[in-house]
Amino acid sequence: MNCIAVLPYYKVQREVTGLAQEVLQSDRFMILYSDKIVTKYREFNITEVFDMSFRRMGNEGGFFYLHTSTGVYPYMVNIDPKPFIQSFRTMTTQKLT
Repeated sequence: MNCIAVLPYYKVQREVTGLAQEVLQSDRFMILYSDKIVTKYREFNITEVFDMSFRRMGNEGGFFYLHTSTGVYPYMVNIDPKPFIQSFRTMTTQKLT
């Protein structure tokens, strides 16, 4: 199974310990295969994914949204995900023909 596209995303977690608050950022990857999309903790069959969208926040990055049959999943990204979205749309269009 070959990787078609990769989208880096990140997760921010805040931990409060005693009197201090720590902000932890975990860098992760979303991988598009011909039959599924895989994140660190989730796997979506490609037939469950309806669409993808992006909303820019500030000068760089924003929220990438994965629209699926089980809901919409937001992911924070630092880069423009247009190439990833275009790869998905091209792949799904080719499967329909």
